[in-house]
Amino acid sequence: MSESPSLRPAPVTLALTGDVMLGRLVNKMLAERGPGHVWGDVVPLLLNADAFLINLECAITTREVRWHDGHYKPFHFRADPRAAETLRLGGVAFASLANNHIGDFGPEGLLDTVRALDRAGIAHAGAGRDLQTARAHAVLTVGGLRVAIVAFADYPRAWAATGTTPGLNFVTVSVSDAAFRPVAAAIAAARESADVVIFSIHWGPNMRERPPEPFQRFAHRILASGATIFWGHSAHVVQAVESVRDRGVILYDTGDFVDDYAVDPRLRNDLGALFLVRLRGPTVEHVKLVPTHIRRMQVNRAAGDDRRWFTRRIEMLCREVGTSITSEQDDALGVVL
Repeated sequence: MSESPSLRPAPVTLALTGDVMLGRLVNKMLAERGPGHVWGDVVPLLLNADAFLINLECAITTREVRWHDGHYKPFHFRADPRAAETLRLGGVAFASLANNHIGDFGPEGLLDTVRALDRAGIAHAGAGRDLQTARAHAVLTVGGLRVAIVAFADYPRAWAATGTTPGLNFVTVSVSDAAFRPVAAAIAAARESADVVIFSIHWGPNMRERPPEPFQRFAHRILASGATIFWGHSAHVVQAVESVRDRGVILYDTGDFVDDYAVDPRLRNDLGALFLVRLRGPTVEHVKLVPTHIRRMQVNRAAGDDRRWFTRRIEMLCREVGTSITSEQDDALGVVL
């Protein structure tokens, strides 16, 4: 017997992005042009989604002493407290803090960031005052759907939270039983309190177009363990989207969304996407990508040659993992599930 349309759950759309870096030149621009300037013409898309989720690629703090762990680190990203208003104006509901910049200004800067998000009412996961809080998942209630997010990073190990010290939720990317045990436990705990689990991870080296085969195995095991959406970031370029039948979807890397980074002329890390994932109950019903372009520390919808370049590239990468891309009426790109 088919389900009555009146009994079907209403669809929920989640907007996901990769790195949102509000430090350095972006931080300066926020002071000059106002806290909402970074969002450009994508604001309606962000606010029309039921929830907007980002990887926050900086610390929000006034501290200036950098975290020295004995290893050379060329870039340190810090945004002033006004950045919390930027996030609010963009409608950010969740920020992943498990990444290689949350600790740039020490444990105190990390905790300042947590407090800034708490004051702004923005959920977060992936870093905290100790391992228990860093490993804890966040839960968003969106249109009656409970969405849990767990967040991990595979670098830097030196910033890993412990039972008594602040840090990030570190993981080794491996499907071995020993390495995967804390990951499986985190997903299981999230499933107990939610209808849908999103697994967020900051992983792998920069400027890589494709996930290596061990990363693909890891992502598949994440879905097999009970997550519905695999949400990767760190490469600075968008990688393939893969649909896994009856389990969910893998966003191998969601690229960059806001930053002041130098642009690689071959990989075009200034071109990215807003990922719109529509859920109906616990099932991924539709995924589409809205191509975006970062220019002068502002994100806007990509157009013309830029959009065509991005479209050709994502079609190629998705085809390699068995995924087809279609054109949508609103100039977005649809993922065939």
